[in-house]
Amino acid sequence: MLASPSLPSRRFRVATLAVLLAASCAGPLAAQAPVTTRTPATPLVTHDPYFSLWSFADTANDQPTRHWTGTEQQLTGHVRVDGKLLRFLGGGRGEKMVQTVRAITPTHTVYDYEGAGVRLTATFFTPALPDDLDVLSRPVTYLSWTVRATDGQPHAVQLYFDASAMLAVDNEQQRVVWGTSRVGDMNVLRIGTSEQQVLQKVGDNVRIDWGWAQLAVPQQAGATTATIGEGDRGAFLEDKPVAADDLAMPRLAHQNRPLMAVRFNFGSVGATAATRRAMLAYDDLESLEYFKRRLPAYWRRGGMTMAELLLKAEAEETALRQRGEAFDRELTADLERVGGRQYAELAVVAYRQTLAAHKLVADINGLPLYFSKENFSNGCIGTVDLTYPSSPFFLLLNPTLLEAQMRPILDYASMPRWKFPFAPHDLGTYPHANGQVYGGGERSEDDQMPVEETGNMLLMLGALAKVRGNADFAERYWPLLERWATFLREKGLDPENQLSTDDFAGHLAHNTNLSVKAISALDAYSELARMLGKKADAARYRTTARQMAAKWLTMAKDGDHTRLAFDRPGTWSQKYNLVWDKLLGRNLFPKALLEDEVRFYLQNQQPFGLPLDSRKTYTKLDWITWSATLTDDRAAFEQLIAPVHKFMRETPTRVPLSDWYETTDGKQVGFQARSVVGGVYIKMLSDQALWKKWAGRAQARD
Repeated sequence: MLASPSLPSRRFRVATLAVLLAASCAGPLAAQAPVTTRTPATPLVTHDPYFSLWSFADTANDQPTRHWTGTEQQLTGHVRVDGKLLRFLGGGRGEKMVQTVRAITPTHTVYDYEGAGVRLTATFFTPALPDDLDVLSRPVTYLSWTVRATDGQPHAVQLYFDASAMLAVDNEQQRVVWGTSRVGDMNVLRIGTSEQQVLQKVGDNVRIDWGWAQLAVPQQAGATTATIGEGDRGAFLEDKPVAADDLAMPRLAHQNRPLMAVRFNFGSVGATAATRRAMLAYDDLESLEYFKRRLPAYWRRGGMTMAELLLKAEAEETALRQRGEAFDRELTADLERVGGRQYAELAVVAYRQTLAAHKLVADINGLPLYFSKENFSNGCIGTVDLTYPSSPFFLLLNPTLLEAQMRPILDYASMPRWKFPFAPHDLGTYPHANGQVYGGGERSEDDQMPVEETGNMLLMLGALAKVRGNADFAERYWPLLERWATFLREKGLDPENQLSTDDFAGHLAHNTNLSVKAISALDAYSELARMLGKKADAARYRTTARQMAAKWLTMAKDGDHTRLAFDRPGTWSQKYNLVWDKLLGRNLFPKALLEDEVRFYLQNQQPFGLPLDSRKTYTKLDWITWSATLTDDRAAFEQLIAPVHKFMRETPTRVPLSDWYETTDGKQVGFQARSVVGGVYIKMLSDQALWKKWAGRAQARD
């Protein structure tokens, strides 16, 4: 039905671009300013691997909005000013408004437009606050639109927004149904598939086709909502009579594409700004399968319904916006203080992408479990060598989220069904976490990553213990960790022919960087043992790690740098795994080694960054940041980051930030929208005071 709430809009504080820019002048550092430079894609609605919408163009009104996979999931926006139709979002009819600024902060994307004598500010606010798991897990993005006259004249303004049925289907050949309900003072429109095959599909290039996309519109002056077909959009735009909600359902998603639509009649708008708002949400009913148990989203663990969530989200909007703005300013300022402006911009762009590549659910006991998805790298769920590169983000901003990623792997590896002496690679294919599917799976050691994943787990446990000041979490799994430490002691110094996290490069024997990981992981194990009062184990493994490190220095040396593999003179590779020796304060490797490596890296950069190693010219964005963090020389760090920032600004590949690209021309090689870009936050861990501040804030809420 058409719905036209008649009560006036309540006073509402909105984070406009003006607010964000003004905030940048409020403190001593310009670091608080938003990112306004070009990026490969722009995050709009970013919650999890299924509810993740982006603009793939420089201007938001140049083409349809898309799911991170590139499939169109259309959000469309228009304004009518004194009868003139202008488009500000997505594709479609109407002259394009002139986009003057696009600004990104950790939790906001804000666009400013001008046309026909008015300025429009469109804001997407996702309250992705990592220290508040209840809020972080909510699948709700706040939308707001603020208009004001710029020519001193009053203007009659209407604004239109719609979200298409494509948000709720894997492909346009699926049938959809829709409906409208009243929740508190809100009109809530929803669209979903008619079949609702919950958790039936697995895979990589797959979108959700169960649950309900929802557009919630609080009561405001001049608001009218309806579910219409795309063919009726023109009439709705022009304020012509439109029939009650389209009832021709179910129908294929592409047939007269169903739209959840809202129109706001602002009336006469002058120099005083006027704002309208809505919420875009997704109710996935059940989020994923964990060893054959279907688990709900974390926000649902106490039995909350979607209607109750929308009411709570609407009631807390003002407070959350204030928290979001404060969070954005403080984090951005700290990022710039530690690594410079270009580093800060890279980290801000990576922020929501990192979180949106995960899903936060509740186990049967209510504990949080956090699962990554390998976006466009095979679709695995809970991959250890995705958790490892993204771990700095969570070690900094909420260690509980890292623990929530590690717990499922530790529990799985403790089961009798996992028969190997090393750590698993993954838990299945998203959204089914029912056991490893990569390589030989549970069947054989073929194409496993034994040293890689085992080293990753021990290093992350060591870092977690450092930031928490205790090894309580590791103690629960000590017999398993003893087995892993034994494996690395026997197999880690000179790794056999095997895959590492950079598996696209193929198998490699005698991998020097992988050896560093094993050595540092054994040292992390020794520190865990010391923290748990296991003095003999601590002393034994500390000695072992020192002896292995000394051997490594001789075996890996190749003039002014170190080799790719112990048996390959004249080669080199990024030794990004050395960073943990520095960050954990273990000093197995001399500082001079780290500085020599960085000096060599600076001599081998390409226009868009440092190659991964001497075999190819492609690179990994996350590992460059780790390698740059090896140095204490701020100028050297910034020199390594500058080409990565150039890639972010100039890559011809328009997708959410890729972490695997060519250093010669900036083109994507593979991967996009992955969580590993959270690895750029590793530089923040080099400032012990900042690490303690941010992690301590999150732990105080636990």
